[in-house]
Amino acid sequence: MIRAQTPPAARSARPLAGLAVALALAVAVAGCGGKSEPQLANDALNAGIAAYTAGNIEEAKKQYNECLKHDPTNKVCHYDLGLIAQTAGDTTTAENEYRLSLSADPNYTPALFNLAILRAGINDSTEAIALYRRYVAILPNDAGGHLNLGILLIATGDKANGEKEIATAIQLDPNISVPQSSAPPVQSAAPSAAPSDTPRVTPKLSPST
Repeated sequence: MIRAQTPPAARSARPLAGLAVALALAVAVAGCGGKSEPQLANDALNAGIAAYTAGNIEEAKKQYNECLKHDPTNKVCHYDLGLIAQTAGDTTTAENEYRLSLSADPNYTPALFNLAILRAGINDSTEAIALYRRYVAILPNDAGGHLNLGILLIATGDKANGEKEIATAIQLDPNISVPQSSAPPVQSAAPSAAPSDTPRVTPKLSPST
């Protein structure tokens, strides 16, 4: 079979075309300060963390969303946006962001914990229990996870296993406050506050904060 031949003019033009593409890429990289997409995402993430820590929530949201432009599956950005939404009472957005965080990393424990709080808050005990089970499987020494799981189990009629989980929580942290009632954990109105005499339902802050 005779292969199609490249005309001499086309052959000589190829290096020039390649050079033009290389120059265009160089200009594009120079336009963004020579930083890669991961670097740009990391810069925005760090800026968001700094703004969040300083209490500038709107700037934090802006930076987290900028981070997601460069890294759409960044679990920390999605998580922190969820935490901001949960703090503001926007549980729908919070749940969506936590699920996106878990899509990026199914074992991301802060998102597991806070999503469990949200599901328990709307009486979806089945998913909340499943989330807490995943959480304590990853962090078996977390007393708060065992406590919340135990309370939910008791509330859904599984008293024996619920009491075992609460006993584990007390063994891990003898000072943990166990509520007298078996009411399931609900969303806290103050995510950054210290646990009160109710179950440990305070949404977890981002590890980056």
